[in-house]
Amino acid sequence: MSLSRRTLLAASLATLPALAANRVLAQAEGQWRAVTGDNGQPIPNTRLPGELASEIGRLRGVTWIGPREASVTLYEFFDYNCPWCRAAARDLDDLVKANPDLRVGLVNNPILSVQSAQAATVALAVQRTGGSPATAAFYAALLGPGTSGRIDGPRALEAASRLGHDRAAIEQAADSDEVREALKDQMRLAANLGLHATPSYVVGTSALLGYPGPKSLARVLSAVAECDEIACAS
Repeated sequence: MSLSRRTLLAASLATLPALAANRVLAQAEGQWRAVTGDNGQPIPNTRLPGELASEIGRLRGVTWIGPREASVTLYEFFDYNCPWCRAAARDLDDLVKANPDLRVGLVNNPILSVQSAQAATVALAVQRTGGSPATAAFYAALLGPGTSGRIDGPRALEAASRLGHDRAAIEQAADSDEVREALKDQMRLAANLGLHATPSYVVGTSALLGYPGPKSLARVLSAVAECDEIACAS
C-alpha cells in the first residue's frame, strides 16, 4: 500500500476533533431512559438535539442496510478497531433479519487510532465507487464472523481487492478531497452529538453509548416501534 503522505496526515487530523471530544466528554454518564444491556449493566444514553440528529441522514458516505422506507432507522457510529463494534457487526445480520422494517445506517467514527481512520478512508472510497451494497460487503469482510486482528489501511485495501475492487482506483479515491471531507464531516457530527464511545447508536433523538448486546438492542427497537422511545414507561 502506498496511500500518500497527505492521506496519512488527513487521517491523523481527522481523529483529532473526536479525540478531543472524547477527553471533554469523559465525564459521569447518566441515563435518559432506563436501558440495561445483556450483561445486566445500565447503558448510558442521552437525548440529542433534534436539529443535530436530523443531520445524520444527510451525511455523505453513510452505508445503508435495509429498506429505504423503513419505519425505524438505527444509526451505528463505529470504529474498525473497536472490539465491541466487531461483536455488533457479527450480530447485524440477525438483527436485520428479525426486523424487516428496520433501516441501519453505518457511520464511520474512527476515534481509536490513525489506522482506524485509514481503514475508514478505504471504506469511503469503496462507498464512492460501489455504493452501500459494496460497502456493506466490505464492512462484513473486515468485521464479520471469522475475522480478527488489527485493521489498518493496507489490510483494508487487501479486503477491497479480494472483493473485486480495483486496488489502484480505491487507493486513488481514498486519497481524494471528497473522501477526506466526508470522513471529517462524519467525525465532526459524532463529536458534536457527544458520541465518544464506539459503537454508539442513534435512533430518533436518543443515543446509546456502547453496544448493549443483541437482546437489549432488540428490546430498544421494539420500544421505539411501540412508543417512539428507547424504553417505554412501565
